[in-house]
Amino acid sequence: MLEIRPSCENCNKALLPDSLEAMICTYECTFCVDCVTGVLHNVCPNCGGGFEKRPIRPAPMLLKHPASKKVVYKPVSNL
Repeated sequence: MLEIRPSCENCNKALLPDSLEAMICTYECTFCVDCVTGVLHNVCPNCGGGFEKRPIRPAPMLLKHPASKKVVYKPVSNL
């Protein structure tokens, strides 16, 4: 099950569980669409993979399986 992390790893922008701006790689590294397109050029700095839009978990299921509160903040440098 996806963690649904709360923010962009690069710019720390909040990404609510229903955000249409959240992008993830196969390891669930989470970035906002602006960082994916403008900074990372669709290449994950952690694993080298590409990104897809993060699916939205339906609200009733968020009650049963809440989104993560774990913030991963590792700004990308020298790209």
